[in-house]
Amino acid sequence: MKTPAFDAHSVRDDFPALHQKVYGKPLVYLDNAATTQKPRIVIDRLTRYYEQENCNIHRGVHYLSQQATDAFEQTRGHVARNLNAQAAHEIIFTKGTTESVNLVSHSMGKLLMKPGSSILVTAMEHHSNMVPWQQLCRNYNGRLLVTRLTDTGEVDLNHFSELLQQRPVMAAFTHISNALGTVNPAKEMTRMAHEAGIPVLVDGAQAVAHMQVDVQELDCDFYVYSGHKVYAPMGVGVLYGKQRWLEQMEPWQFGGEMVDQVSFAETTFNELPFKFEAGTPNVGAVLGLGAALEFLNLQDIAQVHAYEHRLLDYAVGKLSEIPGIRFVGHPTQRSGLVSFLLGDSHPYDAGTLLDKMGIAVRTGHHCAQPVMDIYGIPGTVRASFALYNTFEEVDMLCDAVQKAAKMLL
Repeated sequence: MKTPAFDAHSVRDDFPALHQKVYGKPLVYLDNAATTQKPRIVIDRLTRYYEQENCNIHRGVHYLSQQATDAFEQTRGHVARNLNAQAAHEIIFTKGTTESVNLVSHSMGKLLMKPGSSILVTAMEHHSNMVPWQQLCRNYNGRLLVTRLTDTGEVDLNHFSELLQQRPVMAAFTHISNALGTVNPAKEMTRMAHEAGIPVLVDGAQAVAHMQVDVQELDCDFYVYSGHKVYAPMGVGVLYGKQRWLEQMEPWQFGGEMVDQVSFAETTFNELPFKFEAGTPNVGAVLGLGAALEFLNLQDIAQVHAYEHRLLDYAVGKLSEIPGIRFVGHPTQRSGLVSFLLGDSHPYDAGTLLDKMGIAVRTGHHCAQPVMDIYGIPGTVRASFALYNTFEEVDMLCDAVQKAAKMLL
């Protein structure tokens, strides 16, 4: 029996925020790379937690605490299965991708860095996967090695290989570029780094919503993402780390929960994953993340991903017909988004005009200023897609871009 094609129109009914008007026009929400809208199952899960289960987790013997703790740890197991981690204790909950990268840079830095050591990144990184490594190098009088990009906006693998020969202590790179939409060959890059004996962190902030991620297949040492980009609430993120590294790494925050025994003379630390989860976590957001993954599991993920690829290809094709448009980045493999400019006009001008027509896109440097410097531009207009976007919305985007082009060019 043939599996029915994915129907974005029916899924939209689960997202209350999509059914509103801005400036008297239906909202066309194409800013999903910044944050996705939330399905009703996530909103209801947050409400249920705060109405019925609100309590600090772990150590409490009363009913509410046990209920919240069980739900929290069940979500950890759900996240582990979703990423195909070997064990639930390889999953650390954080505030988001930024905190996850900072945790690894701090704790792995203390473990691996020596004066003069280097870290390898790529030129397409989001600030959150570049600045922490840059500052770590600065603290150790080391060097940040940057892999250049090709003319099409892809990682130059030959240059990446050359830089690996300089023996950086860590390699960190994005799975999908938030500024260009480039899908990096993360598995191949990880293999290359491991052959040189170098551990790898992959920034999956833009990837988890658009592809099935298997950390064991990738063989990366760390994988990070933010819940709010995968239909979950803000304020929750995931750090996957191989157990052998997490056991060696020191905690980066100290306080409650992450301790085992405390005295004025000495403190010992808790077991995994708790030694990296100091203080009260954002329990509601974590449970919302579990609900978001449940929502995704209700979909035919293969059909969803195929639909998103068709939608993106359609958008790129239609936009390319507009006189004066110029794309920023022409990667062979693109996912989730397209970045463009209208002639030499400023992206803010185009974004403002699109907004008045009900089209929500992101404008600016997208926290990837080095990428914009490479292209010699202040920023781009970025249209990014989710499973609830439709071909009709792409048509509305293109009509609006065409009208903006006539005003700006």
